[in-house]
Amino acid sequence: MLSFKKFTIAFLTITFFVFNQNTFAANVHSDSNELSAPADLNEFFSNSNTFFGKYVSNGKVDYALIGKQKAELVTLINMIEKADVSKADKNTKTAFYLNAYNLLTINSVVMNMPIKSPLDVKGFFDAKPHNIAGNMITLNDIENKFLRPDPRVHFALVCAAIGCPKLMSEAYMPDKVQTQLINQTKKAMNDASFIKVDDSAKTVAISQLFDWYKDDFVNNTGTVINFINKFRNTPIPADYTITFYNYDWNLNIK
Repeated sequence: MLSFKKFTIAFLTITFFVFNQNTFAANVHSDSNELSAPADLNEFFSNSNTFFGKYVSNGKVDYALIGKQKAELVTLINMIEKADVSKADKNTKTAFYLNAYNLLTINSVVMNMPIKSPLDVKGFFDAKPHNIAGNMITLNDIENKFLRPDPRVHFALVCAAIGCPKLMSEAYMPDKVQTQLINQTKKAMNDASFIKVDDSAKTVAISQLFDWYKDDFVNNTGTVINFINKFRNTPIPADYTITFYNYDWNLNIK
């Protein structure tokens, strides 16, 4: 009887050990699967960074060269379609959607060349659907559903027009996207061609962008001027009159 008990205990011990080893192995495999999505996104960010560095200069895009070398852009568009951001953190999602918007905008221009403006393409922003992480949505959807009401994104999303803030020659990256958003906003607020101050007339002419998305700026700092001054090296006096200059929808072509 004693030998039988020893055998039973030994059998149960071995069975328990094997079961737990298999369970541990299964859990490691599961964790590995969950980590595969961030790895894919890292490749997307790296490739996007290379793309913007190659084809964007001083805010202008070399659409002609991209059209001759479409493989890089096609690869990035495929990555956008297959991306899984469901478990990504906020900064990763923000960086992903900023890059996706700018890349899809560039792709839409290239696919419709020759054009002089994105407005030459009917429904460019509000009707044409794009496959983004498995969802068919428009460029406006990316902006309104995934990035607003953060007012800084309006200086990071580039609509392929000269009137937009200048497109960076690099991708937005998860580990520094907040700093990049601040820097892009600062550049725009201190760009004399974007914020046109006339001290002699005590006026400041600003982009219609501030009118279109007024709520985002007002809800952030109380007034549009407060928002602008938050990022300017030289604040605009509160008694200056604000006017809006017409948006330049001509293509930001290099």
